[in-house]
Amino acid sequence: MLKLGCFLLFTASLAAQTFQAGVARREITPREPVPMWGYGDRHDALSEGTLDPLYADALVLDAGGRKLAIVGLDLGRAPAEPSLLRIRARIRKETGIEHSLISGSHTHHGPVLEFTDMDGKGKGKFDAALRYYREMESAIAEAVIEANQRLQPVRMAAGAVELDGYNANRHSKIEPKPRDRQMTVLRLDTLQGRPLAVLVNWAAHPTSIPSRTLKFSADYVGALKRKVYEAMGAAPVFIQGAAGDLRTDRAGRDFAVYGEALGTEAVKLALSLTPVPVDKPGLLVREDRMRFAPRTDLRNPLVRMIYEKAFFPELVRHYEDEYADGVRPWLTVALLNGEIGFVGASGEFFSNHAVRLRERARLKTLFFFGYCNGYHQYFPTIEGAVEGGYGADAQVAIAEVGAGEQMMDRALVWLYEMRGRLPSAPAAAR
Repeated sequence: MLKLGCFLLFTASLAAQTFQAGVARREITPREPVPMWGYGDRHDALSEGTLDPLYADALVLDAGGRKLAIVGLDLGRAPAEPSLLRIRARIRKETGIEHSLISGSHTHHGPVLEFTDMDGKGKGKFDAALRYYREMESAIAEAVIEANQRLQPVRMAAGAVELDGYNANRHSKIEPKPRDRQMTVLRLDTLQGRPLAVLVNWAAHPTSIPSRTLKFSADYVGALKRKVYEAMGAAPVFIQGAAGDLRTDRAGRDFAVYGEALGTEAVKLALSLTPVPVDKPGLLVREDRMRFAPRTDLRNPLVRMIYEKAFFPELVRHYEDEYADGVRPWLTVALLNGEIGFVGASGEFFSNHAVRLRERARLKTLFFFGYCNGYHQYFPTIEGAVEGGYGADAQVAIAEVGAGEQMMDRALVWLYEMRGRLPSAPAAAR
């Protein structure tokens, strides 16, 4: 008979060799009229209904007992800091999951997320939005909690493909224009061979619907996810990439047609992959907040007045508070099973940041998650900042020039340290 001590050692050993995944979804469409995120010319106009629902799609990975939550949101950005902290605290309390990558798809037909329950910053004027935040927070946390409850052993495969005719650089006038053409997919199957989840990482602004349409929509991302589910029966999770300078190349197609075509490419890639058992599951995660000097002083009354006229006061006051102590973006880096990297950054990164990081990291597969764990405006490349223009000038690229490169260098060092290719720096030096 197996003794208790031996049984516990056997169970611990088995858990250390197990790779599991679980998925879940919750709807996060606002139920009341609220201001819409993404286009300045709307100012604080209220929403007028829904074109298609918004969702939170959660994927939990368990690699030998270490867990990571990945959440794709049909929102313009990740939740603002107060919401993000509450979501993560609940996830940690109810699941024990310490690390999460919570990313907005960057749809410009989602709700404003920056209000707070303070005079002049949302309270009294936008109470419906404040009520929505609590509902959204609960829905996101519940999706992760359910995904964790549904963990099961899985097989895994990851791959990438270069696509032409789906995105284009909307910023640079210098040829050849930078562009990230890579679609990256993580496919997870049950041990019985049934597709469980397909994670799709792609970079292109979801700005296909006119700003005058005051209705909620996931834009092309919703159609992409529907195509994946219909074709494979797998739970789709979409994560936006480094899309700061990239638009869709729709060639006359509307957002649903474009999304379905892009979804067809994702399905084609996923079906070309052969998921296999993970022999040596492992997960390492590092996260930090960096600090950069702001290029624009929102405390200056003249500057603030210009921004409030372009947008609206309550929104600008949020960012005035956000940048009072400098621009402090989140950087989250994970290494899965020693060969797959996830890099999440809280802003709109120009595409060459992801392209160069991928080249330099020399990993089998690298996923770049933009709009992740917060939102700190645009991060152009240095040469993009020199060229100037929307997305590169100080009006919306608030962090000091070179901030994006510093964050990518930090991510690169961490990825090599995690693989034992570089000695880890002392904690105080990080």
